[in-house]
Amino acid sequence: MTESDIIAAIATAPGRGGIGVVRVSGPRLDAFITALIGKPLSPRRATLSAFNDARRLAIDEGIALYFPAPHSYTGQDVLELHGHGGPMVLQLLLKRCLELGARPAQPGEFTRRAFLNDKIDLAQAESIADLIDAVTAEAARSALRSLQGAFSRRIEELLDALVELRTLVEAALDFPDEDVEFIKQSDGAGRLAVLQNRLQEVLSASQRGSLLREGMRVVLAGQPNVGKSSLLNRLAGEELAIVTDIPGTTRDAIRQSISVEGIPVHVIDTAGLRPSSDPVEKLGIARTWEAIEHADLVVLLVDATQGEAAADREIMGRLPAALPRLRVMNKIDLLSRPPAFERGRDAGTVWLSAKTGDGVDLLRRALLEAVGWLGDSTEGLFMARERHLQALQLARTHLERASLQVASLELFAEELRLVQQALGAITGQFTSDDLLGEIFSRFCIGK
Repeated sequence: MTESDIIAAIATAPGRGGIGVVRVSGPRLDAFITALIGKPLSPRRATLSAFNDARRLAIDEGIALYFPAPHSYTGQDVLELHGHGGPMVLQLLLKRCLELGARPAQPGEFTRRAFLNDKIDLAQAESIADLIDAVTAEAARSALRSLQGAFSRRIEELLDALVELRTLVEAALDFPDEDVEFIKQSDGAGRLAVLQNRLQEVLSASQRGSLLREGMRVVLAGQPNVGKSSLLNRLAGEELAIVTDIPGTTRDAIRQSISVEGIPVHVIDTAGLRPSSDPVEKLGIARTWEAIEHADLVVLLVDATQGEAAADREIMGRLPAALPRLRVMNKIDLLSRPPAFERGRDAGTVWLSAKTGDGVDLLRRALLEAVGWLGDSTEGLFMARERHLQALQLARTHLERASLQVASLELFAEELRLVQQALGAITGQFTSDDLLGEIFSRFCIGK
């Protein structure tokens, strides 16, 4: 598999559709185009054409678009064939492209070539997949901002400031008798502090942006019959879980994704937590604790008519120490009590009625606050992946270490070099082939 290969793939989703697209990329496609269409194509001009088989009989008729290198998505010659969206038609057209010397494209190979040919950086390449996978309007807009370079520009600004500081340090190393004094005169410590502040701003924005991509996992936990399934149904707006007065009705976790102010929230309704001799219910309880281990937030439901009992406190005591938790006092309709959100204990306490819906909007707000999303506007946010967060956190660690090494210029310089390496990995300046393979293998074929 080399960049000199001609690659081809169906670029539209599987199934029937009004239009289907076959995309081809490779060096010098002139002969390929002539064999398929019977004539050369004008660059970047839609041309009505027949797509011919080996006997020069039409497979289909549609629009052909030719983008010669380097002014194309991949940086190579690119041909797009827009025909009818029937699966058989597209398969026949793809088969003809393979007969003419193309090979099937690997997942993400078109975008990988765009990255390798400097059409986009690695963060922009990843945002293409994020844009395709976006499940909310805010996530889609943030992914588009990343694709347009918003995230990459913030990283480049950090790198530019870092390079300036590294230049001062390297110059100081050339004057070993005056190195520390040279850094003081150039305000090296002040420059480092500014860089740390800017990095923290980018990290905070990235952490918020990662919520748009990944969403947050929320587990509804509590004793049997406190209203977990009713609350899931209320949040989802449909009857997903069976609700009865019989304790232990929910035996297995029920998952549903909802959108709260544009943030994907993956809600998991679990089996009631209580001592049980029923082997099926015990298995459900074990799965509840397993779901809690992987949660971003646990919502502990309590029957407001009974108040917080010893069993509720026992459940709370078994939760992982670092896991945010939110109390929900349910069934306020039986108490004629108004809904409320009380801050204080852990992430706070919400008083609501899952049956009537009173107070559920307060819960939605509390869910976002509990994971650090305070309802700020998503305008200007960009997508961030887990590897981006790890790289930014690593860069922050090395900057902190650098601040402790100003008196030892060689160590100071080394920490700054490691900061640049961590930041450069985000945009692909310092990226291993193994990482590239992992990233692009998750793309869809044809992209």
